[in-house]
Amino acid sequence: MLHSNKTRISIELVPRNEEVLKQELNLLKEQFKAVNLINIPDLTSFKIRSWDGCAIASQFFSQTIPHIRARDIDPNSPLPMQQTLLDNGINEILIVTGDPHTDFNVPQYDVNAVDIIKKFKDEMPDIKIYAAIDQYRSGFQKEMHYLLEKKAAGAVGFFTQPFFDIRFMEIYGEILADQEVFWGVSPVTSEKSKAYWEKRNCVVFPKEFQPTLEWNRKFASQALNFAKTSNTNIYFMPIRIDIAQYLGGII
Repeated sequence: MLHSNKTRISIELVPRNEEVLKQELNLLKEQFKAVNLINIPDLTSFKIRSWDGCAIASQFFSQTIPHIRARDIDPNSPLPMQQTLLDNGINEILIVTGDPHTDFNVPQYDVNAVDIIKKFKDEMPDIKIYAAIDQYRSGFQKEMHYLLEKKAAGAVGFFTQPFFDIRFMEIYGEILADQEVFWGVSPVTSEKSKAYWEKRNCVVFPKEFQPTLEWNRKFASQALNFAKTSNTNIYFMPIRIDIAQYLGGII
């Protein structure tokens, strides 16, 4: 796969509030020396936008990647996060289309990820743009066609949805052999969480899956090994699980 010689290991941190975010960043900085990147989602349920979260994270880590929701960007106005990105040396972003807002009073625009990738390339040509791959929403052919659209617009790499099956990762590893990839991994430790992933993201879990910390730790280790041996990257989404319990001894 096309990539630098060192696997980048990212942790996705939810910016619930500044105090908790700084606590998690400090924990990662002190206990997980192999982590070299922080990526932060843009969640409408929290006050901290992803780029502001990355501005905080840049005090702890030199590499941060905010998620940018395309549907929140007015295509006819300047990029609202441009100055924050420049002021904090944030030179990589992940653009996703984003789910619709449930609050109809919040402005949203009739654009998708491809539209906003083009806008960033026009207005911030030096920024490195990643786009999303959803390996569950459609078949290989349709998803690869969308990938090529995003590449043509200016994306240079991709973040996948979380995987739960090494065999499935290996298949996508062959399909994405010439792409820069961050493989997603997220712990699922309850039947309720499993049902959420199945219903919301159309995930098909492998037969041997178990919603336990032990199973998820073992899979995290396997996925990390896959990323290293395939010379690609990985990001972990701890979400509601203790980072130290989940990744201690693995990273």
